[in-house]
Amino acid sequence: MKKVQLTETVLRDANQSLMATRLPYKDYEGILSDMDKAGYYSIECWGGATFDSCLRYLGEDPWERLRGLRKNLPNTRLQMLLRGQNLLGYKHYHDDVVEKFIELSIKNGIDVIRIFDALNDFRNIETALNATKKYANSRTVASGCISYTQSPVHTVDKYIEMCKELKTMGFDTICLKDMAGTMSPYEAEHLIKGIKDAIGDMTLILHTHCTTGMAYMTITKAIESGIDVIDTATSCFSGGTSQPATETMFYALKQYGIETGLDEDIINKVNDYFKPVKQKYIDNGQLNPKSLATDAQALVYKVPGGMLSNMIANLTDMHAMDKFDAALAEIPKVRADLGYPPLVTPLSQMVGNQAVTNVLIGERYKNISKEVKNYIKGEYGIAPAPLDAELSKKVLGEDSPVDCRIEDQKRTGEEFTAAREALGDLCRSEEDVMSYICYPDQTMKFLKDRKAKEENEAVYTIEEM
Repeated sequence: MKKVQLTETVLRDANQSLMATRLPYKDYEGILSDMDKAGYYSIECWGGATFDSCLRYLGEDPWERLRGLRKNLPNTRLQMLLRGQNLLGYKHYHDDVVEKFIELSIKNGIDVIRIFDALNDFRNIETALNATKKYANSRTVASGCISYTQSPVHTVDKYIEMCKELKTMGFDTICLKDMAGTMSPYEAEHLIKGIKDAIGDMTLILHTHCTTGMAYMTITKAIESGIDVIDTATSCFSGGTSQPATETMFYALKQYGIETGLDEDIINKVNDYFKPVKQKYIDNGQLNPKSLATDAQALVYKVPGGMLSNMIANLTDMHAMDKFDAALAEIPKVRADLGYPPLVTPLSQMVGNQAVTNVLIGERYKNISKEVKNYIKGEYGIAPAPLDAELSKKVLGEDSPVDCRIEDQKRTGEEFTAAREALGDLCRSEEDVMSYICYPDQTMKFLKDRKAKEENEAVYTIEEM
């Protein structure tokens, strides 16, 4: 019997796409023991924007969250999304930092590390792959991820060659990451058949979003074409900018006689648990109805779900939602100027923020963000296509862009030493150090708050005595 397995995304990408990753651990801790019995291929629960959101918005230690997940999901693969040399931040880190982060991730409970580079510049995922293999245990899976997009330079043949390269590099599985939900059924058929012919029986995974309304058709065609694993979200957190529904795909696959390994009663119980959770965030405004809608215009704009929800949140905070349509229309223009990068973190945020800036100021590139300048300088890798000559000259002058990995500099360990010194007695672990390296301001605030809370609790305990 043919088998297609499902990765459940509600703990990471589903809520990241719908409500900008504002789902705290306490809101789903109570269902984890049931999710552990559901039979998922994996549960995506960490990485992506969760690390930033824990520290910046939720007052959580992301490492403590991971340990809680591992404790309550002992029988299920825990999956994270890693941005290659960017880790979970928005800049490239030196190789020793990348290696230590992966060591700690596996140590604290991660099994599947899905590794991608926003530009599909595979020089930027090699260190993460090697570190995953170095610190692997019997459950560890290194998944090479391709950021899927369409442009004049992104072709089926190009993607097939990328998959061959990922296999040669030594990845255990390959994932096609269609972050904007723009892959059509036609494209899925030709792409997946071509890739499966090229990589043989290696596990191939499809990640897509419902943003454009294509996802169910695309996933169905992908299954017919030989896909092995699909990403889905429990139904109340599915649709819109999120993934297709877990239960819906389960029922469809069951009728086709395709085995999924899922327990029907449990996946329905999971959805029942999350229904009031979702309603709470609709009621308090954190889950904007715009994120739940289908927007076929995304087929033009190529905007992924997480990018769209962040744009909505940021423009709402600035009381500038009247500029939303203009900013959306500006995105493909900025993307073309920057050589058609796939719109995935951190490039999606960089392109989106620059588009918003252009619209709010009323003049294109009057202000250029530091990150976009660094991108133009070549510090994020090689762009898929040539950049706009006028924009490049504005940033570079007569200089040439960088043509090497920034991380090729000699390792010094300075980041670790500087982090420990900056944290002082706030630092209790290597994980605290790593959090500070990735997000210094947010981590410093979190650790100060943690210390103050513990001191206050100690005073209350003494008074009670």
